[in-house]
Amino acid sequence: MKGKKNLFILIFSLVPILLWGINFHDLNLSNDDRLLFKAEFESQNVLFVSALETMSIQQLTAHPEKLQLVNNGRTLITVNRFGAASIPLEGGLPSALAGYPSFAEGSVPLRGRLQELAVSADGKWLLCIEPTSAAFGDLLLVNISSGIKRTISEKVELPASDFPAKWSPDSRLFVYSKGGRLFYFPILNDMSMLIDERFRMLGEGGINSILWGQNGVFYYFFGNTLYSIISHELFTRSIYGDFLYVGNAVASFPFDFDPGFDYYWVAPAADSTSGSVVVNKGGKNLFFFSLGENQGRSAVLPHATIPYGAENLNILWSAPGRLAVIFNLQNETIVWRYETGEGQFRNITSNSGISSVPLSVNGNLSPDGSLAVFWGEGGLELWDFTNWRLLQKLSSEPVLSCVWVNNNQLISGNKKYIEEIDLSMSNIVNRRICLSAADEFGFEAGRGQAQILARVENNWFATDGRTPWIPVNNPQLRPVSVTSERYRVFLDPQHYGHFSNIIMIRNVHSTGTVPFTARHSAGNAYTLGRPVQMALCFDLYDDDTGLQQVLTALHGRGLKATFFLNGDFIRRNPHAAAAIAEAGHETASMFYTPLDFSDSRYRITTDFITQGLARNEDEFFKATGKELSLLWHPPFYRSSVLINSAAAEAGYKTIARTIDPGDWLSKDDANRLSVRHVSPSEMVEKIIREKQDGAVVPIRLGLLSGGMDEYLFQRIEVLLDAFERSGIEVVPVSAVTASH
Repeated sequence: MKGKKNLFILIFSLVPILLWGINFHDLNLSNDDRLLFKAEFESQNVLFVSALETMSIQQLTAHPEKLQLVNNGRTLITVNRFGAASIPLEGGLPSALAGYPSFAEGSVPLRGRLQELAVSADGKWLLCIEPTSAAFGDLLLVNISSGIKRTISEKVELPASDFPAKWSPDSRLFVYSKGGRLFYFPILNDMSMLIDERFRMLGEGGINSILWGQNGVFYYFFGNTLYSIISHELFTRSIYGDFLYVGNAVASFPFDFDPGFDYYWVAPAADSTSGSVVVNKGGKNLFFFSLGENQGRSAVLPHATIPYGAENLNILWSAPGRLAVIFNLQNETIVWRYETGEGQFRNITSNSGISSVPLSVNGNLSPDGSLAVFWGEGGLELWDFTNWRLLQKLSSEPVLSCVWVNNNQLISGNKKYIEEIDLSMSNIVNRRICLSAADEFGFEAGRGQAQILARVENNWFATDGRTPWIPVNNPQLRPVSVTSERYRVFLDPQHYGHFSNIIMIRNVHSTGTVPFTARHSAGNAYTLGRPVQMALCFDLYDDDTGLQQVLTALHGRGLKATFFLNGDFIRRNPHAAAAIAEAGHETASMFYTPLDFSDSRYRITTDFITQGLARNEDEFFKATGKELSLLWHPPFYRSSVLINSAAAEAGYKTIARTIDPGDWLSKDDANRLSVRHVSPSEMVEKIIREKQDGAVVPIRLGLLSGGMDEYLFQRIEVLLDAFERSGIEVVPVSAVTASH
């Protein structure tokens, strides 16, 4: 019986891996040895064709997870789980971007978040990060036309949220972040003239510290001061190094800017002497300030508190001075509107009800700021941004991404098509650019090199694999085949790994069968072995900083974890405790108050432990109306036989940490103890390095009194990516304590 139970646990633990692996299906082999197949990964599917003689791969459809226009609006960049591709705006098939890890170029798609990139506005250059370990990678600059790569910087932290590099609008320069510092890199005809990285440092900060403005100006927030910098001055600095001072202070603030927690936006028409800036401080507050001479006027410093639990904040700011703050709150879209100008901010939020709320927070402005589009599961809406009213519902189909071409045209990507929408006429015109997916596909019947056919709903299209899809009527499909005169193809199921099955190619004129993906690689950054289960738990001692970030990350991946709370935290943050419970996570006890039980000043008895645990149960029930689980750990994991036995008498199971990331050691404590302070990225690598089945990994939330340059919880997305890519299944603590 025990053996059967263990077998069940093993099979159950493999199920997510099988579902997450890349799945190939609907193989179809032509007479001239072209293989049509569909690849599915993380709810996305793409149609490919391969010439088996050379094993070349051509992408035929493009899932528009993200869209970007480059090359003066002539080229569309699509990014999805299978890679990045360019499509001519007039229409065409996707062409894989050289240098970016795409399936068509021999890379295995990685689990977790989309691998971000930054393409220059002129479409000539691409920036991406090639992972070299669980938390670090090399920042690469790729010439898109030649595919030649240049390593810009080694051991750059993998992005926790925003890609760590930003291009200037004129494509002559980009700024990147590494190790809490900012560097610039100019695009020179002769790269040998470029000085060493250490002489290209702008200063301390993260990528959120900089923001590109108009007329070649970008802003740099350092400490409590905002600087404006003319980008062409950095070209001079690239030759003369630190001898040239760059940047003018345009505003000072009553607080320091923390790029790990804060964001800011500058009014589109701002310059070094006038304009406005909005600062999101810690995700909790919005502050509005004037730039230039007006910065000292206290009357122009309004403030707004962002409600607890707000997510997906989006700021839209037009040059005429209309500002919209949009966010999600408890599955609702909330809009705050302001009128700005001449150092003044006026709240003009409408109270007219649901008609004043767009279908989603996903939205962006037309180039002149007069119109806005919003998209999501509910479709695509066109809004008059100046007067804030819905003009037209452009589509009821779920829209994945959208980008403006000009004030009258935009590109929309849904699960069927990527389309151009022309708003310039009384009747809106849609023009198809590419297929997003195919419901059915095959080869055209007949002799010679057959065209490829694909159906989207009731519409059929054809291509020869080089030219754009064109509509066809009454197509005649060749019967599906997995054999030709030379080859036979079939699917080989996989038990775990990057693939749930593999296409196998059998050459009937020779010996041996080879996997279609033999030359595909996921890189050496992650070791994907037999899957293991590990428990993530989050300790809340004082404040709730980082909690919303963690809840959002877990929700986005459908994961459940364990949160340990003490009574002091619950009393100070009842809404936070309720949010954890409402999200369905396991809640556990960390005693009534965060005492260090190893301190000799305290007399620890059985009654002291049992009463403290009972009182914490009451505090949690009072705040949430729910009960704590019977799991606990003493504050700071200070345990003993007496403490554990006392807790057991109260029905509690004491939890010990298996892997200690060390995120509880503040910067001041590290200096006082003369020990090297470990960065959060290094903590991620330690956790992955020490992974084991049934491990309990604690992460401390909240700010430490001794300060940290960066907290581990700020890199929760990187850690979860590393878990997925290393075959680690995240479960609550009770799951590993019950099965190990």
